[in-house]
Amino acid sequence: MWLKLLKAKLHLAVVTGSDLNYHGSLTIDPDLMEAVGIHPYESILVSNVATGLRAETYALPGERGSGQIELNGAMARIGAVGDRLIVMAFTLLEPDEVAGHKPRVVALDTRNRIVEELDYVPVGANAG
Repeated sequence: MWLKLLKAKLHLAVVTGSDLNYHGSLTIDPDLMEAVGIHPYESILVSNVATGLRAETYALPGERGSGQIELNGAMARIGAVGDRLIVMAFTLLEPDEVAGHKPRVVALDTRNRIVEELDYVPVGANAG
């Protein structure tokens, strides 16, 4: 049996561009992808904070250092420039691999700069 757990999250990313006529995907600044461990072409879930709309697509590396978060193709329908998104990637783990797992999560400012690395409690750790 596999368990699907959160692996990576970009919290409150701001949409910087939208291209309905592109092939699809979410273009992301590679610096942001690397900060949380999202790989090029990896499956991601994208959620619009204001509307609650969610869609699955893949991560496409954009211009390094740009703060780029661009909705492409059908993804352009879930938001507009300036909207805040939550971008999530998941991993499949066997039950015996779950203990100690913790996602890599960063919060972003309005220019898609990392302002905080969120330290989630590892699975199985005493929360307090």
